[in-house]
Amino acid sequence: MSAERLYLVDASVYVFRAYHSMEPDWQDEDGWATHAVHGFSSFMFQLLEQITPSTAMAVCFDRALETSFRNEIYPEYKANRDPPDEGLLVQFRYCQKLVRGLGLTCLSDPRYEADDLIGTLASLAQSRSVPVTIVSADKDLAQLVGPADEQWDYARDRRWDEAGVLERFGVRPDQMADLLALSGDSVDNIPGIRGVGPTTAAALLRHFDSLEGLFDRLEELPFLRLRGAKSTYAKLKPCREQAMLFRRLTTIALDAPMETRWEDLSPRPVDVDELDALFDQVGFGPLMKSRARRLAARRG
Repeated sequence: MSAERLYLVDASVYVFRAYHSMEPDWQDEDGWATHAVHGFSSFMFQLLEQITPSTAMAVCFDRALETSFRNEIYPEYKANRDPPDEGLLVQFRYCQKLVRGLGLTCLSDPRYEADDLIGTLASLAQSRSVPVTIVSADKDLAQLVGPADEQWDYARDRRWDEAGVLERFGVRPDQMADLLALSGDSVDNIPGIRGVGPTTAAALLRHFDSLEGLFDRLEELPFLRLRGAKSTYAKLKPCREQAMLFRRLTTIALDAPMETRWEDLSPRPVDVDELDALFDQVGFGPLMKSRARRLAARRG
């Protein structure tokens, strides 16, 4: 496959957003709500209508909600989240069926999260000098942004590259996992080091460069011109092992096992008949079918 750019979509973000923000005005043949499917379908059509029809893409879903390898390392990982109810799982399955009908690579894994699948494919693309666009607002994914890459918060239509990561978070992309290890990530139930917030964490990493550098040279910290340097030193002193554990959790895997080949990332023809049947099943009107036919005509 020859690709000018690879798009990697963090699908679960957009499914969850639609599920929690839209009214359940659509139902399938069995009475299950399908509003998240409608929201996700609209998002996918809007995205595909804005890019070249031949653009390589993978759409990655979270399936490792309670079975991630990170739960084996740290049982409290994401323990603050309620397990998805059956109604949401039904809609996830429909969304995955939509992606396959659109002729796109659809990925999920029981042990690796969508972030890890995106990270593995981003690493593969970067090794082939193919730039990547990561479609997600998730700050964790900023660590994957390389020199030619970008992250796209589609809902707010904001994009940032390497320089943009530094501007937004105060650290380079390769320092993001360290930043989150120190300051924590409440979304994933990673507490970080108590009393160390993002601003302090970024300042520490600008001076020490990495988590190892910080703890290897921790005795320098009380003498730095950093607000609260002495108290921060006291907070960090007993926490090296804890911080390293948290970084294992915040680091996106680049070696998730997958059968997908590079050639599989090229879009295939849109399966109009499959999408027609899906849209009938989930109770959508003719608009979605029309959009599917227009997309199929564009892709050829």
